[in-house]
Amino acid sequence: MNSGAATAHLPAPIPHARWIRIIPPTIIIYIIAYMDRINIGFAMAGGMNEALGLSMAVSGLAAGVFFFGYVLLQAPAGHIAEHGSAKKYILWAIIAWGSLSFCTGFVQNSWQLLTLRFLLGIAEGGVYPAVLVIVGNWFPQKELGRANALFLSSLPLSAALTNPLSGWLVTNHGWRWLFFVEGAVSVALIFIWMPLISDRPEEAKWISKAEKEYLITTLAADKAAREAAFKTAGHAKWSYKQLLADKGFWLMVVIFFCFCTSTIGWVIWLPTLLKTIMKMSLTNVGWLTSLPFLMSLAGLFLMGVLSDKKGNRRFYIVFSLIVFGACFWSATLFPRLIWVSYGLLVLSGLFEKSMQGPFWSIPSLIFPSGVAGGARGFINGVGNLGGFFGPALLGWIVTKTGSMTYGIYGLSAVSVFGGIIAILLPKITTGHKQKMEVNAR
Repeated sequence: MNSGAATAHLPAPIPHARWIRIIPPTIIIYIIAYMDRINIGFAMAGGMNEALGLSMAVSGLAAGVFFFGYVLLQAPAGHIAEHGSAKKYILWAIIAWGSLSFCTGFVQNSWQLLTLRFLLGIAEGGVYPAVLVIVGNWFPQKELGRANALFLSSLPLSAALTNPLSGWLVTNHGWRWLFFVEGAVSVALIFIWMPLISDRPEEAKWISKAEKEYLITTLAADKAAREAAFKTAGHAKWSYKQLLADKGFWLMVVIFFCFCTSTIGWVIWLPTLLKTIMKMSLTNVGWLTSLPFLMSLAGLFLMGVLSDKKGNRRFYIVFSLIVFGACFWSATLFPRLIWVSYGLLVLSGLFEKSMQGPFWSIPSLIFPSGVAGGARGFINGVGNLGGFFGPALLGWIVTKTGSMTYGIYGLSAVSVFGGIIAILLPKITTGHKQKMEVNAR
């Protein structure tokens, strides 16, 4: 009888359909979006530079100009997603970026390439903050590090899964077919996105009553706790003007800028770097690039889980940025031991994106509801200008010095600097406040 009574009083397990229904479509969408962003690296290594008469500096500019377009719709998209429908916004973004990627296969000169890359950036720009809003609508704060990490696994997964395809397409059909095939695949995503995703638990018809009640109650409690904390601090409602005056906001912008500068430079130039080191065909290079990105997947999930468990978002951001810079720099120390250099590039992959799970859990902690979506968009947009400076910086340094090594030094230093700046993030990002509240109870 006692055993039966105890069993009867055990809390019912929390349904978890949201993990299966929401996360996979976001991963698939961003795998293809990210593929269309970075496949230019294979086009450059596979003959596009020669066909269009591009120097290394112009190639870096073509890779990076994407991010000037990318910044334009970040904050508006975050605001629209928070106050309207992220699902519909992303639908139109899919159609736009897939069409532009397809058209890139027709370019005949550098100006056409630069224009299409800029427009591609505009088309893709709002997708990231819109997806982060959807994830925030479905996962409470205590799950958010893992949920963000799973969504962000799309970034290394994209490279790991699509780089071999990109290498094969370029090797067997030429760089133009890279854009034709991958652009067409992008447009086809609308048949995955529309039937599977819902903006909020209240709107989903597939969710169980128990899970819907759990999410509505828990998310409302999270929101109420945040609003109470901001009200106590005298900041119950923020305007975007107040947001732009906030120190924590600009710290996040600088950190993300450093992250994007170093890691996107790493991503864009990795095929060329490995081709130079390993002296192999692009098909083999495509397979070799898969392992660093698979390691990125492991690092993303590891830091997401640890930051959820410990509550210390700041530490895992600092650690990831500094160790990535150190590993990337170390890969230059063994020019004659190519497999040692490759091993260090693989190790750098473990930390290449691992800060993002903890990082994107912070806006809902330090910004009030109503501006958090716009804040995410602005941070991602301005920070992603580093996606221009990373490839352009490395290309410029290589052009000036004739050595890839000095370009790697520059990107590594930027990553370490970002880790140092992250030490200045507010104390609440260490989990300190939550721990004090638990102890008080």
